[in-house]
Amino acid sequence: MLNTSRVEANIPAADLGRARAFYADTLGLKPTRELAGAALTYETDGGTAFSIYETAYAGQAGHTIAQWHVTDIESEVRDLKARGVTFEVYDMPGVRWDGEIAALEGLGRAAWFKDSEGNIMCIDQEDAAG
Repeated sequence: MLNTSRVEANIPAADLGRARAFYADTLGLKPTRELAGAALTYETDGGTAFSIYETAYAGQAGHTIAQWHVTDIESEVRDLKARGVTFEVYDMPGVRWDGEIAALEGLGRAAWFKDSEGNIMCIDQEDAAG
């Protein structure tokens, strides 16, 4: 049954080499597996995984592709900005912004950026009650 299966995100990349460089140099991640230049798999210390695969359709989604749950969003934003990441600010009803960090009532705080392929990524920190 699906409820006992692992779920893994798949992130599209128009240029797998460029994506590998971004995820390594900017995000500090190294692939744990590679499939003959067609896909890269990453595993986090948090126990999750995602793959990046080459396709001409990368960067076309207008929504968040992947989300990292962090314990200190201010530090993560600061560190990623120091590595060259530009954060996005979106016009969303009911959201309060403090610089690049959005406060979402009852959910916590979040910040969005695009990877080298134009995919929208998010880092978030849940409310203490969440």
